[in-house]
Amino acid sequence: MAATVPTITGLILAGGEGRRMGGADKGLLELDGRALVCHAADRLRPQVGSIIVSANRNLERYHALGFEPIADTISDTVFAGNPDDGPDDDRRSAGPLAGVLAGLERCTTDWLACVPCDSPAFPADLVARLCAAAREANAPAAYAATDAGPHPVFMLVRRDLAPGLRRFLSGGGRRVREWQGSVGAVSTHFPDEASFTNINTPADLIGQS
Repeated sequence: MAATVPTITGLILAGGEGRRMGGADKGLLELDGRALVCHAADRLRPQVGSIIVSANRNLERYHALGFEPIADTISDTVFAGNPDDGPDDDRRSAGPLAGVLAGLERCTTDWLACVPCDSPAFPADLVARLCAAAREANAPAAYAATDAGPHPVFMLVRRDLAPGLRRFLSGGGRRVREWQGSVGAVSTHFPDEASFTNINTPADLIGQS
């Protein structure tokens, strides 16, 4: 397997409820005068062939920003409790894996590279290093990690994992690391924890300005 930029679709996860942001649509919050989704796209665009955005509201605003937004394709009503992974870890929904599933079912490339909308400084070589790790291990998925721990929503996923992910979610699964472990995803080490800093609260947003 030798994934290259044209054979990888980028997915920006912006479908959360943003409860710690007072219910705001995090992808549309502004940092230095630009929406967070735009910052993520600037970082991701050179690393992939095309970009889609996982969003469940304000789709017209994402369109106006030049993105192709896609909504979750699995019902939130299946789930209960609080997820423990992802950019919005206090929402009652299928969590970030629902967005990943929607991306896998929409993309036409063999690989999907996923990032959250609220980490504007993720590594410029994120996708290349995830590809290299997946290739070396002959694995169908790879995710980022630092010495501080895993960052599972920064992941590269092979498109043919979509049916299994749908079964996992339909059966009540939602933990990102649990699913990644079940498919044999490999960890990819990155040296700089600060590059994965995410914006979860209004104070975080002010601190990044």
